[in-house]
Amino acid sequence: MTQLTPAPGSQTIVEERTDVRLDEGDHERFSHFVPKNRLTEAMVMGTPVVALCGKVWVPSRNPDKFPVCPECKEIWDTLNPGEGGGEDQ
Repeated sequence: MTQLTPAPGSQTIVEERTDVRLDEGDHERFSHFVPKNRLTEAMVMGTPVVALCGKVWVPSRNPDKFPVCPECKEIWDTLNPGEGGGEDQ
């Protein structure tokens, strides 16, 4: 097997990109922003909630195990400019 060696003085540039296009069903792969009091009630009572992005579902999983929905995050940032942390998911 031949291994490529960079020329002296050269460097490798790695560009990372995140693709945030949403396809049908992708909302299931994210944690979403909803009012905390409604989330607690929905988890206990089994009632549906509406996320900032418009997704309606009955929460049943720990949202900490999923990445934040990019649509919810974008909406949250426009509602609370300059505020970091303290996000209700």
